[in-house]
Amino acid sequence: MKFENHPEGVDDARARVTRRAVFQSGVALVGANATLGAAAQAAPIAQNAQNTTPAETATPAQPEPAPYRMQIELQINGKPQRLEVDTRTTLLDALRENLRLTGTKKGCDHGQCGACTVLIEGRRTNACLTLAVMHDGQSVTTIEGMAQGDTLHPLQQAFVTHDGFQCGYCTPGQICSAAGMLAEARAGMPSHVTRDLTATVSLSDEEIRERMSGNLCRCSAYPNIVAAIKEVSEVSDVSGVRS
Repeated sequence: MKFENHPEGVDDARARVTRRAVFQSGVALVGANATLGAAAQAAPIAQNAQNTTPAETATPAQPEPAPYRMQIELQINGKPQRLEVDTRTTLLDALRENLRLTGTKKGCDHGQCGACTVLIEGRRTNACLTLAVMHDGQSVTTIEGMAQGDTLHPLQQAFVTHDGFQCGYCTPGQICSAAGMLAEARAGMPSHVTRDLTATVSLSDEEIRERMSGNLCRCSAYPNIVAAIKEVSEVSDVSGVRS
């Protein structure tokens, strides 16, 4: 078979041109160019790798900075305590780890459960959310400092009387928080549910529940906790703070 315009004698195989042959030739050229380009780029990289020493490739390890420590003095339950602590140490960890006052419990460690509540200068505070060095020279009352010798604090006695605890894990924080809350009420501080801001604060069940809402009890002993706090609130001049 011959194409009409080809001169006589031209071989059919040489004269035959198809679309498939054109595409195959193009793909082959692209592949060859890509291979050559990759080889050209790899050559200097390989040369640089050969010329680089291990000391240049390895990133030197940076030493950890030494923790900064401070000496502080806290009045813990009426007694001076000198401590040297890492500036990042929370008051909760300083109490538990440095002073072995383990009555203050670590619950959520995020300030959400109230198990770590202590009294700082008479004000209730979540010990897990504050640093020990922030309270240098201040007084801190923990659950261990609430009783007077063998005589329980009125709140402690009321919790026993009204069975205001089951597992007891939240109880230290509940009692310290209740002592701070009673002091707030005596000072006339309103809560979210206080209706008359000019009247003397009356600690109804609703008021007590609202003011103690930051302290969680996983055993759900709330009715008994409210009853214990209400009984103590009706006694005048109940102090929850040891100077």
